[in-house]
Amino acid sequence: MLITIPDSQPSKELSLSAYYQQVRQLSEQICQPLEIEDYVVQSMPDASPIKWHLAHTAWFFEAFILVPHFKNYSVFHPKYDYLLNSYYESLGERVPAAQRGTLSRPTVAEIYRYRAYVDEAMQSLIAENSGNLELESLVILGLNHEQQHQEFLFTNIKHIFGNNPLRPVYKPDLPIPNAASVGKQLDWLEYPDQLYEIGHDGEGFAFDNEQPRHRVYLQDYQLASRLVTNGEYLEFIQAGSYNNPDYWLSEGWATASFKNWQAPLYWEKIDGDWWLMTLGGMRPLNENEPVCHVSFYEADAYARWAGKRLPTEAEWEIATTNVPVEGNLLENGMLHPAPATENTQPDQLFGDVWEWTNSTHQPYPGYRLEAGIVGEYNGKLMCNRLVLRGGSCVTPLSHIRPTYRNFYPPSTRWQFTGIRLADAH
Repeated sequence: MLITIPDSQPSKELSLSAYYQQVRQLSEQICQPLEIEDYVVQSMPDASPIKWHLAHTAWFFEAFILVPHFKNYSVFHPKYDYLLNSYYESLGERVPAAQRGTLSRPTVAEIYRYRAYVDEAMQSLIAENSGNLELESLVILGLNHEQQHQEFLFTNIKHIFGNNPLRPVYKPDLPIPNAASVGKQLDWLEYPDQLYEIGHDGEGFAFDNEQPRHRVYLQDYQLASRLVTNGEYLEFIQAGSYNNPDYWLSEGWATASFKNWQAPLYWEKIDGDWWLMTLGGMRPLNENEPVCHVSFYEADAYARWAGKRLPTEAEWEIATTNVPVEGNLLENGMLHPAPATENTQPDQLFGDVWEWTNSTHQPYPGYRLEAGIVGEYNGKLMCNRLVLRGGSCVTPLSHIRPTYRNFYPPSTRWQFTGIRLADAH
């Protein structure tokens, strides 16, 4: 079965009830092309089974909204707190993340029944509490949480299929960019040294790690007008850079050597030509597409090889000033990075790939860890992770904004991650 991605951008007229239904249905629609066997695979410790994501997102609404706020609510199953808790210490023990794939039960059918059970209760709760701003903010948090897991659904499906020798195809009619198109010239956009402000201004939804808004001083810098392409990264490979420690951080060199990285994840050399795995199956490498599925270590090594560097997250955010939030996002239906356009302003800032920065995921000045679930959501993960910006080709439009701070360990390659270069003026 093929999927059609709906417009998930909520209009101001869209009710909370309708928005809830829209987001929840999209998660299930993403899974429609799958066979039952696909739901249960855990292809690596960092990627949970598809059915776990579907169940966990329902559990989030049950545990943090329905149980404390819906009078006389009866939980679907008393063991689900143990089975579906991800990392919330306040809720006690849980199944270790790497062992989620060992559980054949609950079945996929039961998980879909669970989602319907939770949805019915949530719609009743929303209807009975119109105007309750505290409750509405929790629902919006839950929906943004589910949108994060919608990205995981796509990236986990790709990892499951990409590690299968049969190379299964998720979406046979996935659009294919014109491989013969002329690549966009890389220009350098200049930004003066001055005092800037970054961070969320408090209007509309944002995660706690995007706040508070604060001032930063930046030296003169330049930012590349587009992302690094497959063709440019191929030159890095052909120069033998995966075997040259001069360009690598020590930890990156050790990781790449131990894991025998010689190219981005999903690249495969067949009869002397490079191919890559996509959600539409195997394709010849399009040199004009943004390079994707590279770790921070690879992004940093490429930047050093090119005589440049990665931007800080403040430099990246300042570049989004007066740039509309649009691009090759989930609603575009590509589900794959696309070549740059001929825009005069910075291109591909939103969508295509999450862009590595050289900023660690640390609290902003004035940040205070909130009590309870909100504090555990992001605040306790401010260690050993690098910030990524801009969203990817599987990020919903309603989920991304200039201040959004994604974060992953530096060795992460299974997300749609790529490179934009920066330099001194």
